[in-house]
Amino acid sequence: MGCSGQKVLSHLSSMHVLLSFALAMRLLLVGFGIYQDRTMIVKYTDIDYHVFTDAARYLTQGESPYNRSTYRYTPLLAWMLTPNIYLSLVFGKLLFVACDVLTGLLIQRLLLLRGLAARPASLYSALWLLNPLPAGVSTRGNAESLLSALVLGTLLCLERRRLVSAALLFGLAVHMKIYPVTYALPIALSLLTRGPRAGPSGGKRSGTLGPSGGKRSGTLRALVRRLLNRDLLMFGSVSGGLFCGLTLVFYRMYGWEFLHETYLYHLTRRDIRHNFSPYSYLLYLAGESGGSRALGVALFLPQAGLLLLTSLAFHADLPLCCFLNTAVFVSFNKVCTSQYFLWYLCLLPLVIPHLTLSVKKGVGMLALWFSGQALWLAPAYFLEFEGRDTFLLIWLAGLLFLIINTYIMVTIVSHYGPLAIKKRPKTD
Repeated sequence: MGCSGQKVLSHLSSMHVLLSFALAMRLLLVGFGIYQDRTMIVKYTDIDYHVFTDAARYLTQGESPYNRSTYRYTPLLAWMLTPNIYLSLVFGKLLFVACDVLTGLLIQRLLLLRGLAARPASLYSALWLLNPLPAGVSTRGNAESLLSALVLGTLLCLERRRLVSAALLFGLAVHMKIYPVTYALPIALSLLTRGPRAGPSGGKRSGTLGPSGGKRSGTLRALVRRLLNRDLLMFGSVSGGLFCGLTLVFYRMYGWEFLHETYLYHLTRRDIRHNFSPYSYLLYLAGESGGSRALGVALFLPQAGLLLLTSLAFHADLPLCCFLNTAVFVSFNKVCTSQYFLWYLCLLPLVIPHLTLSVKKGVGMLALWFSGQALWLAPAYFLEFEGRDTFLLIWLAGLLFLIINTYIMVTIVSHYGPLAIKKRPKTD
């Protein structure tokens, strides 16, 4: 690499410069979005942002946010965006941009705690900060950056052993959007693994208690002691208490409509037009038949089985396990849209430093992933804009995309290993 290239890398490795550039890039996109919305037929702002704003407007009028049709989120999001009404319509976008940039900073902090030096940690965080996909999503007014910041904040607090803060962030993340609940089992298993042993010699001590009956009794007592781990009980009570508390408060305010629109709707949700899911064609054929709702719930079973396996196998490395769980959840979900990809892309920079892949193979996998999306988008375009019946082709493209995602996940697991440097001590 020439001197000029080395200088560029040197500047990028400065986290302050990187964060400033990432923020400036997003602010420019917000400004361009305002211009495009005012002057062009095709609007820049995501339709979801208008839904959020309308829900916030109902709140300022003393009404339910669910008076806005298609608002299927927690009322907390609408409350957070009431400054859209009182201050400026751009407030929500600026909030999402701030969380987007904060996500990049959290990635860098986590990488430092996991053993990387400052320069490579900054460069890996650039995979998020300079990525046009999350930048575009946040500046168009989509709220996914709130979740990425909460998830990474949870992992950072767990790494620093700030369990109360981690529990609060995790409870809030699950309340905001239900998919982080897939991290509950890995976190619990991780806390059990880190917790104190039942005795000086661990589980082996129970084998010295005499006959087989005594041995089984000792094993049971050791298991109970492990399940009564103080850290696990504290984390579960704080995160569960926050989630249940927010749920109770909003249920008292908005009743059954809150529970249905925020949580239960997603169990039976069907989306047959904007869906990468391998189940999309099956749901299309089922239509509105009597068994379609039961089918929608049953399709969670393969997903649940895979999540259990990955949690048991990889919980010792939480960032890897959370990445795999999210990728499995998204890839095997009955509804899968492009914005869902951000759920696991924000965790990918934590995994890449551990991979032994060559650059050529890594770039090839990235090209394969984008190719899978392009093959899906072609028939989806003809369905959406030309009105042609391309459901079968969309389904076949979705199956191919699932195969590609599965191949990438398997490749990542098979090429994953510990960092070849000494881990830094955990400091606040």
